[in-house]
Amino acid sequence: MRVHIGPYKNWVGPFQIAQKILFWMDREDDRVHNFGEWLAGKDDHSWLMRSCLWVEKFRKQKISVRIDKHDTWSMDHTLAHIILPMLKQLQETKHGSPLVDDADVPDELKSTTAPPKENDWDIDGNHFKRWDWVLGEMIFAFECELKEDWDEEFWSGEWGETKWTETNDEHTDPLTNKSEKMYTMTNTGNRTCDWEARQKVQDRISNGFRLFGKYYQNLWD
Repeated sequence: MRVHIGPYKNWVGPFQIAQKILFWMDREDDRVHNFGEWLAGKDDHSWLMRSCLWVEKFRKQKISVRIDKHDTWSMDHTLAHIILPMLKQLQETKHGSPLVDDADVPDELKSTTAPPKENDWDIDGNHFKRWDWVLGEMIFAFECELKEDWDEEFWSGEWGETKWTETNDEHTDPLTNKSEKMYTMTNTGNRTCDWEARQKVQDRISNGFRLFGKYYQNLWD
């Protein structure tokens, strides 16, 4: 795999040009704004505005993607190498939070458990916390995807020796239509797993991937 994605396009119009020309002034200065309006012309129909719109049609974001055959052998694992660091960066640099359903977060983060709002149009006190939690669960899921032994802590004991014992039963091979003997497998070790505890973590991983799919279109800054 080889991926190169250039920066997103930034609109360059009369107001941006005005800011460049009057670079020594604060961009919020009324004089900068007024100059930008003059450059844009009445109803944004100046020759400069038309020129900016014409140039914009030819500006493209540079994207180059090459996928090799081995990239899809374990596509979930391959993508995790890219998605995980992007999620971590988003969590560190985000400037806002989308709406997160109460059903997707623990009780202590629901809007119904937040302090009362002063105004109906205000966001509740847990609004940003819910998105932080959702991102954290996504990150946890992809970290486990890249950690092959994430469930090792739930296993104990030794594997021992595996033995195959022939039984009196037979089955018919559907491809050859021949009868074949059947065997049972036994292990002399004492290897055991806390399946209940492991399942709780597996459920958390699965939920993290579910949240990733549900809030995929909110993964922007």
